[in-house]
Amino acid sequence: MPPMRATDSARGRVRCYLRIVTLLLLAAVLPLASCVVVQYPKGPEPESPIPGFDAQKFQIEKLTAALAEREKSLESMQTTAVMEYTGIDQKVVKAKEQLVVKRPDSLRVEAMSPFGVALLLAAQGPELAIYEPGQNRFMRGAANAETLYRFARIPMEPNDAVGLLMGLAPREFAISKPADSVSNDNGMMVAAYGTAETGVRQLGFSNGNLALVRDTEAGGQVRYEVRYSDYHDIGGVQFPYVVDADFPAARSHVKLRYLRPIINGAVPESTFVLTPAPGATQMNLSKGVSYRVENEG
Repeated sequence: MPPMRATDSARGRVRCYLRIVTLLLLAAVLPLASCVVVQYPKGPEPESPIPGFDAQKFQIEKLTAALAEREKSLESMQTTAVMEYTGIDQKVVKAKEQLVVKRPDSLRVEAMSPFGVALLLAAQGPELAIYEPGQNRFMRGAANAETLYRFARIPMEPNDAVGLLMGLAPREFAISKPADSVSNDNGMMVAAYGTAETGVRQLGFSNGNLALVRDTEAGGQVRYEVRYSDYHDIGGVQFPYVVDADFPAARSHVKLRYLRPIINGAVPESTFVLTPAPGATQMNLSKGVSYRVENEG
């Protein structure tokens, strides 16, 4: 007897059964698939922070290192400058000057008047000489802050005055050491060295350049504050064209604007040596005494 052929009704029941089995299998597999976690190769782990790391102090260390390198690249500066001086009486005196400085402590200042040179000052090492052409008067004395303030309006030792005029950190600022603290002052990063008990020295940086030098004594009295601005690239060296110095103890303020300074030009040592003019009245400056006359005919 030949096998019986499946009827259409039987075939339909088989297809329906297969669909049911397929749906049941999918229902069982899908929840398991949702729990599967795909494992990808792990990338490098981020470095853990260094204990005590301070990003601002790290940035200051880079800035002070760059300042130290800048100092090595500067030897001399010659420029015409417009000087504005404000004294105790608050009167502003303006004058044009010729400035020549050479590290570490050589300085020459020619103060101009409408009639020519009004005063010429030259300091080198421990000695300082001053010549007043109008009175044909020649003076010698010690190169110190008192004499430099009296005749050049800068109450600093020549070594420090040279650094001030060239936009360098003062020699007593230990910039090779980490800063004790770092703060922000209107976008300027300020590093502080020392404490209120011992005195605080501060360096401020703006756009990578030295913008502030401040020396505060123990007790809070500011010895001086110098601000630098208007930097220009001179032969690959960033150099400030504006030096704004305040000396609260001396109650004086000096602002210098440089006009096309020459950096690292040849400056002979004779630039800082003055000799008396024929027939000049010679004076010898001494500490505590304005001068002693030494007429030599």
